[in-house]
Amino acid sequence: MQSDDDSLFRSEMTDVTPLKREGRVALTRETGQRDPALAERRAAAVREAQRDCNTLSIEGITPLDPWYVLSFKRPGVQNGVFRKLRQGRYETLAHLDLHRMGVEQARREVFDFVKECYSLGLRSVLLIHGKGDSRAGLERRAILKGCVEHWLRELSIVQAFHSAQPQHGGTGAVYVLLKKSEEKKRQTREQLSRGRGG
Repeated sequence: MQSDDDSLFRSEMTDVTPLKREGRVALTRETGQRDPALAERRAAAVREAQRDCNTLSIEGITPLDPWYVLSFKRPGVQNGVFRKLRQGRYETLAHLDLHRMGVEQARREVFDFVKECYSLGLRSVLLIHGKGDSRAGLERRAILKGCVEHWLRELSIVQAFHSAQPQHGGTGAVYVLLKKSEEKKRQTREQLSRGRGG
């Protein structure tokens, strides 16, 4: 038994003609048609790679001995400033722990961390790279330690670095001294001019 609604619907639709459908085309690899989502993902990956402004290299980096002391100072950095850095007498205002990271992830993290610290006006930071492979029977080597040492030299905003004191990680970590940001330089000039004028 049909309801009154069904019969009313049928009577109203008696003069309606169905729309014509175009034949469907089966897409296969032979036709050259590709998944548009796949093409978009590939294009996005290319755009992302072009946007990557990370200048840190991963070629030609030598792993270091876990106990090797990292030490680097650019020309113009005062010996007293470097001595205080080496002794851990500057407060580390931020730190980054690279444990359990692969080389590519560590490369991105170090680059972003150093740039962000510089933009925030932080001068002294700590990078914890670890002492490397600790599996028995293998020659001990510190891959990330070698990478960090190489990368910090490549970043022009890094003024100096030195392996940390034992209480901060020893040869498994490094103190990093960054350039003063333009904003901090401006603030210092204003303070000095106020001091002289008043």
